[in-house]
Amino acid sequence: MVTLKSRAEIEEMRKAGRIVAAFHQAISRMIRPGVTTLDIESFAVRFLKENGAKPYMKGYKGYPFATCASVNDVIAHGFPSRKPLKEGDIVTIDIAAEAEGWVGDSAWCYAVGEVPEEARHLMRVTKECLYLGIEKAVVGNRIGDVMHALQTHAERNGFSVVRDLLGHGVGRKMHEEPNYPHVGNPGKGFRLKEGMVFTIEPMLNAGTAFMTIDADGWTARTADGSLSAQFEHTIAITADGPMILTAQS
Repeated sequence: MVTLKSRAEIEEMRKAGRIVAAFHQAISRMIRPGVTTLDIESFAVRFLKENGAKPYMKGYKGYPFATCASVNDVIAHGFPSRKPLKEGDIVTIDIAAEAEGWVGDSAWCYAVGEVPEEARHLMRVTKECLYLGIEKAVVGNRIGDVMHALQTHAERNGFSVVRDLLGHGVGRKMHEEPNYPHVGNPGKGFRLKEGMVFTIEPMLNAGTAFMTIDADGWTARTADGSLSAQFEHTIAITADGPMILTAQS
């Protein structure tokens, strides 16, 4: 069942969203060749504690870290590691923070130093897909309208959209109903209502949309070894249009 949030509850959710946004702004200055994703993980744990939040992901269904760190061909749920990032890598850092009983969830893809044009184009289009989807996230539209906008843009640019990992509602828990893929047809799917809070998180691959899961049971990779990028915001549906709860100022 989808839980609609009141205006007051959405305002309460903004604290967690602001903390997540501030974390991403902080690590954008930290990511460079030689830094490890375990360095980022350690920073995340300290940052959340210092800002009055808890890492929601750590321990969630047995996941052992506060962040997901997905490098190059990893689509999502990559484990932080001691391997240094190198010039030309791209890395998606995903984090969910709980503050005052509410959750904020956002992933952002970063270039490590100078990256090839193919990678930069993939990142640019993925971010454009995120905001094209958000533009369609208005009362009365259907989720198919949102996802068709971003799917069309991705495919026009020669990229595939991952189907097997889903967007989700957010609230007191990181994963609430509804759940949905990032592909769709106009006029199809559930209708957007005021008070819905959910993620838009397109994952685009430079090659096939298919994926494999590593032996750790979490790390999702592109089936053909191609690059993958993801950008994610938590948004609220309001009478005045979509409100991005994890917006980076």
